[in-house]
Amino acid sequence: MSARHPNVVNAAEVDAVDGPTYGSKFGSRMRRLGSAAGGKRLGCTLYEVESGKRAFPFHAHLSNEEAIFVLEGEATLRIGDREVPLRAGDYVALPVGPGGAHQLVNTSGAVVRYLCMSTVTYPEVAIYPDSNKMGVIALEPEAMRVIFKQSGGTTLASYFEGEQAD
Repeated sequence: MSARHPNVVNAAEVDAVDGPTYGSKFGSRMRRLGSAAGGKRLGCTLYEVESGKRAFPFHAHLSNEEAIFVLEGEATLRIGDREVPLRAGDYVALPVGPGGAHQLVNTSGAVVRYLCMSTVTYPEVAIYPDSNKMGVIALEPEAMRVIFKQSGGTTLASYFEGEQAD
């Protein structure tokens, strides 16, 4: 039997790492499948989010389009000014821009597992409407994220500054 192609990975073969955590509301486990399979311009990450948690603050991308496909469980998606229930089998397109601001919240009593796919374009700019911040993310010459308060100046902020922790 020949070895598998380097562009083929199984989720069980990709190390799970903790996503950003903050208080009792933010936390996840993730497996970066796209990069593990050699992807350069299309990302795919498998997320596991415990009951009551969310992986990220409410945000919108200005460069990268995302999509979510729910594999297991139920959650509530904040998208724009609406809240939409999601369940296994649901697919969500998240276009670039403020109207695509989103956050998946596990409002069920069980773990929710989903794939998040995205284009991979850098530098990326993200906005965080709940906390009035903007982030700039670059990969070259090395990975870097800078968060600014959107107060008309250049005041630096932390990633979770202004977010509700509990």
